[in-house]
Amino acid sequence: MITDIMKFRIARHTRDLNRMIDFYGRILGLKVLGQFKNHESYDGVFLGVPGADWHLEFTVSDYPPLHQADDDDLLVFYAASVDEFTALKNKFIANRIKNVAPKNPYWAKNGITFEDPDGFRIVISLTIS
Repeated sequence: MITDIMKFRIARHTRDLNRMIDFYGRILGLKVLGQFKNHESYDGVFLGVPGADWHLEFTVSDYPPLHQADDDDLLVFYAASVDEFTALKNKFIANRIKNVAPKNPYWAKNGITFEDPDGFRIVISLTIS
């Protein structure tokens, strides 16, 4: 049994690190928590919320990613309020990032879905109380 709170990282290889930093940083509002260059032929960035027990890691190397996005592969971000949800939604729209219809109908009722530069989907939803 795990007794301490775990920290959580999602790591994903990408073709374009700068586009991921722009998308998750400037548009979604995550902060750069750290970066590395030429670590055994990999460059990478950690993005998240300072002080949170989670973050995203994106890496690039001479080897292109071999994975492909599935419409049910989702990162779900819960907005803390209706105002935050609306502001995030409007920021995506202002940056000409079109929302996409989710495969799972739950997310059509409980959020809005977008695709990141690699074609993976993210959902912006309201915090469930």
